[in-house]
Amino acid sequence: MQLGVNVPNFGPGTDPGMLRAWAQLVEGLGFDLLMVSDHVAATPDLAARYPAPFYEPFTTLSWLAGVTSRVRLGTTVLVLPYRHPLLVARMATNLHQLSGGRLVLGVGVGWARQEFDALGVPFSARGRLTDEHLAALRAAWREEADVRTAPIPVWVGGSSEAAIRRTIRFGDAWHPLRSTLSQLRTVVTNHALPAFAPRIALRLTSTPIDDPERLAGTGTLEQILDDLDQLRRLGADTVVFDPYHGDPEQTRRPHEAWQALTAVAAHWRNPS
Repeated sequence: MQLGVNVPNFGPGTDPGMLRAWAQLVEGLGFDLLMVSDHVAATPDLAARYPAPFYEPFTTLSWLAGVTSRVRLGTTVLVLPYRHPLLVARMATNLHQLSGGRLVLGVGVGWARQEFDALGVPFSARGRLTDEHLAALRAAWREEADVRTAPIPVWVGGSSEAAIRRTIRFGDAWHPLRSTLSQLRTVVTNHALPAFAPRIALRLTSTPIDDPERLAGTGTLEQILDDLDQLRRLGADTVVFDPYHGDPEQTRRPHEAWQALTAVAAHWRNPS
């Protein structure tokens, strides 16, 4: 099972130097995947949770491809209805080629109604549009298949029944975001998923969390390592850690997240 990190590409503490530092840490610790998020319009509902600057994911990952050499690069998740599917197909293909086949395209339907309005995309149609865009992506890639580069993996985000159906129809993996182990286990055991690559929280505590609704990836180091072991047993191909917990000031002080990632990487790779 591989491990990845969702790197904040937004917030008051984020700039090119900070993004470079994150990339060097993620690759240097031996993580397999570095992912970033996606938003386009700085609407009030978005700015409250993910304030400016917000670095566009394809641009950011293209730049990070040049300052890394091994780690895979991905979106968690690209809001698919925001862009024309042929544009997404072209940008994804070019990034995949220029990075040496390292792209993972995580996609989702989106949640920020005001952002949809600003972009002129009907919020109520976002599920249908996502399905249509995924079909268009697949068709475009079939027509322009490049045998020199491996296909781009498509991870479908979301935990709804519609998202699971979308995964089975179009995806290479189900990519749920920040769930409990019991929620993940229920879906994985009840559906024939193509693969399983969850994004979980990362919050390291000094004492155990006893809440039955504890999110996977939160608690003591022992709890987090046990979560990873259980996810591996469930068949997870990749697990992505998300160290951001909603406070934009966290982006100014990443060292707590870096320490947690360092501890997890050291003990997961060398359990003794």
